[in-house]
Amino acid sequence: MEEIVAVDRNYKGQIISFQTSIGRVISYQKAIDEIIEGRITGVEIVETDDDENSLIIHSNHPDDKFFVNYPPIF
Repeated sequence: MEEIVAVDRNYKGQIISFQTSIGRVISYQKAIDEIIEGRITGVEIVETDDDENSLIIHSNHPDDKFFVNYPPIF
């Protein structure tokens, strides 16, 4: 199983991709797909009422739900 170890954000601060524990860099949507498939652990998918982003990814780490302290990929 892989875990998320780093994030890449756009100029608005929104996460656009993740780096996994084996070094893969994957898009936000690919991460959602792999979390649903059970390939990535340590995170959860949360449904929102936002039409633009109906699914968001949260870290299961109690002190860093929004990946604030995760290092940048690039």
